[in-house]
Amino acid sequence: MATETVSPACTGSSLLQPISEIINLPLDQVNFVVCQLFALLTAFGFRLYLHPSKTSPFVRHVVATLLGFYFALFCFGWYALHFLVQSGLTYGIMILTGVEHMHKYCLVVALGYLSFCQITRVYVFDYGMYSADFTGPMMVITQKITSLTFEIHDGMCRKEEQLTPNQKILAIKRMPSLLEYFSYNCNFMGILAGPTCSYNDYIAFIEGTPCRRHRDQQTNGKANGRHKQTDPSPNIEVVRKLATCFFSLMVFLSVCKVFPVERNIDDDFIATTPFYAQVVYLYLSMLTTRPKYYFVWTLADAINNAAGFGFNGYTSDGSPRWDLISNLRITDIEFATSFKMFLDNWNIQTAHWLKRVCYERCPYNPTAATFILSAMWHGAYPGYYLTFLTGIVVTLAARAMRHNVRPHFLGSPSHKLVYDVITWAGTQIAICYTVVPFVLLSVGPSMKFYRSWYFSVHIGCVLLAVALPVKPRHLRLKEQQKGLHLAPILSHLDSTSTDSNCNQKTKAT
Repeated sequence: MATETVSPACTGSSLLQPISEIINLPLDQVNFVVCQLFALLTAFGFRLYLHPSKTSPFVRHVVATLLGFYFALFCFGWYALHFLVQSGLTYGIMILTGVEHMHKYCLVVALGYLSFCQITRVYVFDYGMYSADFTGPMMVITQKITSLTFEIHDGMCRKEEQLTPNQKILAIKRMPSLLEYFSYNCNFMGILAGPTCSYNDYIAFIEGTPCRRHRDQQTNGKANGRHKQTDPSPNIEVVRKLATCFFSLMVFLSVCKVFPVERNIDDDFIATTPFYAQVVYLYLSMLTTRPKYYFVWTLADAINNAAGFGFNGYTSDGSPRWDLISNLRITDIEFATSFKMFLDNWNIQTAHWLKRVCYERCPYNPTAATFILSAMWHGAYPGYYLTFLTGIVVTLAARAMRHNVRPHFLGSPSHKLVYDVITWAGTQIAICYTVVPFVLLSVGPSMKFYRSWYFSVHIGCVLLAVALPVKPRHLRLKEQQKGLHLAPILSHLDSTSTDSNCNQKTKAT
């Protein structure tokens, strides 16, 4: 007797069920993609017909929020009410507790509510369902809630001299209204797939503020200019990103099933395949899992750009930049020569969130605390925790290698090229090894994979982290601050010396 494969029930609209059956994809995924494509079309209209020069911020907030709720209901049904509950609870905490402690309470409540929903979805309803689910948008909302409360705390409670340069830019000087708060959390451009963004950037976009500071330029210490009165058209950039989406989707649909990740733990494969071939297959199988993220995040970025959000000034040659809230840099990911370089270019806005909320503020073991927070935020699957615990030791080893080995290869271009090739291969294998549990989800299959590799990467990274010295973070920060304080003095001395030389030459003449 033949058994039928039962697809998981979709909690959202069933309007597109016929299309789902024709293309043989789960209905919730069809709903998600269609809503994102409709959001893209809506974004163009939002920019053209509800431009800040043509309507008020109030209207833009209302339209963006109502469209966001509609898309959420279409995709997730009444589960979308969790978005309102989570946002409403934390806004109440913000109002009732005050600016001194609200960032701590909101972090606990937002993350706790997210974790509760993730645990019930995984262990009560449908363990192993790896498709669109209502906790995905809640992850982005959690980032926005916690970022907002920390930025309000910085702007309304802390002294300016206590803030880092980046915190000064992001600091918020007044409490947002309820409409502004829900618009920031649940607007149609980012409700389904993000990315997260700073509250100040979002409000500047809604209000059409002509002069905005850019975090990248400030962080790099470059002179920060003013925007042109009218931001350039995003159409070319949107088309480029849609082409990237199409290519990523085609690669994922055509190649993903050729190199299934599960084969890495197949008994016959482990027993009969030489180890070097297992390494190559691991790289190829994990490589084919990335295009789906490239598709989702690039499409989300294109939607925001189409609405006019994401402009980040101009490059040195005068070309407009539309990467203010971009979530990845594909070329830098695929050719990363260090673990840090890979992480800095993958899920960029989440990395910014972890850095601002945890890494920069945690007084003890910030690396470990950041990875643990990331694991809690991602969800309840045990594989997530295995990935991020492994990521801690890999990060420490990679940092030790970079500090102790890299300087010896910078003497000549040929040596640097050799170093880059070796570190590229090492980085890609380390990344693949680390994220296998993230894909397999469960403890048993993940541990089976690590045993087949004899925990070799774990052992090697622990030995490197112990054997190679790295200065503690607080000492590195002191050196950086000392360098920043000495730079103006050295510059002044240099200019004084130059003036003195010029005067001597003048007298001699």
